Amino acid sequence: MQTQSQEVASKFDTPLLAAAVLLLLGGVFAYYYLDGTLVFGLRLALIAGAVVLALGVGFLTDLGKRTWAMIVGSRVEVRKVVWPNRQQSIQLTLMVSVVVILTALFMWAADSFLLFAVKHITGGGA
Repeated sequence: MQTQSQEVASKFDTPLLAAAVLLLLGGVFAYYYLDGTLVFGLRLALIAGAVVLALGVGFLTDLGKRTWAMIVGSRVEVRKVVWPNRQQSIQLTLMVSVVVILTALFMWAADSFLLFAVKHITGGGA
């Protein structure tokens, strides 16, 4: 029998996530509301600040902490990947290019044949 441990979410998680969403929406609202009042750079800084604050508040929650752990874990996994060398990358790119060209030629030929057949059957173009 396997035992699973479940972390109990804090009672503040929902209000903190709501605050993060409100901060984000407030930043977007302020960006458009202050359209004629502030310079573009200040409005952009305002919305960037709202995004940073919303992310900061969001990362205080259990969901934010799990998301951050996943981001850190994914960086570790990316380092484990065996990436192809230059020669393999070039060969694969050439193979994909050839297949794309052959597929395009086949589609062009099929389209031309179908156009010819439909014109011949309907008597169009005569």
